[in-house]
Amino acid sequence: MNTLSLSTLEYHVLLALARGALHGYAIKDVVADESAGTLTPRAGTLYRVIARLTTLGFVKETEPAGAAPAHPGLARRYYALTTTGRAGLAAEARRLKQSAALAEKRLGVARGR
Repeated sequence: MNTLSLSTLEYHVLLALARGALHGYAIKDVVADESAGTLTPRAGTLYRVIARLTTLGFVKETEPAGAAPAHPGLARRYYALTTTGRAGLAAEARRLKQSAALAEKRLGVARGR
């Protein structure tokens, strides 16, 4: 697979969806939680990222697993990681790991300390 550099938000959206199908607000919450609050995407930004990831074939719209809880207003849309998305997430994780290892090497940071 060609490596496609993902933005930090794209990476975290894919990481959130690796847990299973989620609706947009739940994705936002998982991203904020897993990034320790450094990423708190607004709705417009989040849905543009989801649209891009859908266009790339990394994410697809899906049905919720089990019965969806009642929600006032518009029906929630659920999103899931595709096989291509899982491979893209794995490739990005490897790229980030290699990048971190290079930084540690150049900074003289010893592993395990």
